[in-house]
Amino acid sequence: MNPDLSQATPAMSAPTIVSERLKKKALRNIKERAIEGVLLSAASVAIFTTIAILYVLIGETWVFFQTVSLTDFLTDSQWTPLFDDAHFGIRVLLTGTLTSTAVALLVAIPFGTIIAVYLSEFAGHRTREIVKPILELLSGVPTIVFGYFALLVVTPLLQIVFPSLPGFSILAAGLVMGIMIVPYVSSLSEDAMRAVPMSLREGSYATGATKLQTALRVVMPAATSGIASAYILGSSRAVGETMIVAIAAGMQPNLTLDPREPAATITTYIVQVALGDLPHGSLGYQTIFAAGLTLMLFTLTFNILGYFLRKRFRETY
Repeated sequence: MNPDLSQATPAMSAPTIVSERLKKKALRNIKERAIEGVLLSAASVAIFTTIAILYVLIGETWVFFQTVSLTDFLTDSQWTPLFDDAHFGIRVLLTGTLTSTAVALLVAIPFGTIIAVYLSEFAGHRTREIVKPILELLSGVPTIVFGYFALLVVTPLLQIVFPSLPGFSILAAGLVMGIMIVPYVSSLSEDAMRAVPMSLREGSYATGATKLQTALRVVMPAATSGIASAYILGSSRAVGETMIVAIAAGMQPNLTLDPREPAATITTYIVQVALGDLPHGSLGYQTIFAAGLTLMLFTLTFNILGYFLRKRFRETY
């Protein structure tokens, strides 16, 4: 056997092994790059969609404000864009939106927080596994069902308490909206509370605190960031609700903060006009884009507020 060949074999095989490893590594890098590209494209869809929505809203709103002054839009006390004597006071719709949202939050925040505290700190595993899916199932009920529930069940019950209550009212719509939002608030708040380290609870129990004291004075402050996010999400959900207020609150533009009266919201007006026979490009048609941009800015304000709240409480706790 030739000694030169026997010595050359290991030396020749080593570069081959290294080359195979480099090929596998290069192939893996290509696959990872491809996956990153797909994920980036999927994530960019939301960004591009938002940009496209803003482009349409701002473009049509700009044309609208070529005819209607911004001052009248913000200060006029009437909203009758489809009448011969047209008025374009958006605050009429804003008051309806704010009032219905306030009523909904007065229901959703207390009940949602109480349910979250119970599920996180008091309920057993079996109870939690039964109650939480039921709550999440409630959030999947179509909003039009909630709307007719508000009109046919809640409104007659309220008329027993308030005999002068009309057939359509913000109060009935807001109460049912609050019931609809409870699963969002309770589920997200409960997740935030369960994310609090058990060591904090054990330290509280070691000092002699009860479960309720621990939940209110230790767990909830530590989970404030997540709870605030749940409240902001519930607020945004209430602001953007359409069918419940369209069915139960009526669609009559009314400048009022009294929840016992009927009123229109921004979303109900958009639905009312979008389903009508107004020609495309008319001034009445363009009002839905101005109202839509106002609603989007309103929701953006809630989200920015939620961001700063989360940031502040994360730094604190």
